[in-house]
Amino acid sequence: MESRTPDKLYRGRRIALVVPCFNEEAAIRSVIQSFRLSLPSLDIYVFDNNSEDRTAEIAREEGATVLSVKMRGKGNVVRRMFADVDADIYLMVDGDATYDAAAAPQLVDKLIDEQLDMVVGCRQAEHAEAAYRSGHQWGNKMLTGSVVRIFGGMFTDMLSGYRAFSRRYAKSFPALSHGFETETELTVHALELRMPYGEVMTAYGARPEGSVSKLSTYRDGWRILKTIAKLYVSERPFSFFGLCSLLLAAVSIILAIPIFIEYFQHGIVPRFPTAILSASLMLAAMQSFACGLILVTVTRGRHEAKQLAYLSVGDAAGRGY
Repeated sequence: MESRTPDKLYRGRRIALVVPCFNEEAAIRSVIQSFRLSLPSLDIYVFDNNSEDRTAEIAREEGATVLSVKMRGKGNVVRRMFADVDADIYLMVDGDATYDAAAAPQLVDKLIDEQLDMVVGCRQAEHAEAAYRSGHQWGNKMLTGSVVRIFGGMFTDMLSGYRAFSRRYAKSFPALSHGFETETELTVHALELRMPYGEVMTAYGARPEGSVSKLSTYRDGWRILKTIAKLYVSERPFSFFGLCSLLLAAVSIILAIPIFIEYFQHGIVPRFPTAILSASLMLAAMQSFACGLILVTVTRGRHEAKQLAYLSVGDAAGRGY
């Protein structure tokens, strides 16, 4: 492993700034310069996601290490970030110059001082109408609230792209998402493994002139919502299939009540299709309940494997962060 001089360390740790970029030539120079000024000891890695402009060229001019990720999508970039970069702490920020570089030491210090695995930079926009596109604030609150209600936790800005991670977190994160839904996966991973996490309020500004958002409000919002639903099924199988079982059983009983009343009054079952449907729904309810019980065991096994992967990782000093 490459030896590090004291001036390349921050409080004895190697800090890597990892920046996902796609067509950010208008902003990337500012991002690199501002973060280098805020934390001079940073190793800066720009992950170019098939940009069609001068993003990679400008990043190299500024002395950043540029790595290319051919598969489009932020989730694909995050997967390569955590796999290819070796550091004690990972500071992730979008390459659009909207996040406050001056808050970087605060995120890192909180991670170290409180021995956390993830610190999220929660966005505070002084001029929200300039920083946020229409509907983004409402959508963020709705999606964050959904995750909190399903998985617990105290997150206030789940979709922030400004985060600090411990080495343990980075090397145990499976990174299965492809696009902007990766922030949801990052959040749920911490909650499901009961990792210690924290939040820091940070300023959030508008993109510089010439920089265009790659986020599609409705398409990516729908993908994030689908990701939450998928994670709910995979991480809370008994809750999901138990609810399905309850609904199916309730419908079956509602359909069966008139049939039983007629049978006890007249001794006949005049509506065989309804009776068959009711019986079929009750069988489906029983199967759904059984699936939930089986998948709980599968989910527990996956959680144990993730927990072992998490516990097996530490930095050079064995601190884990």
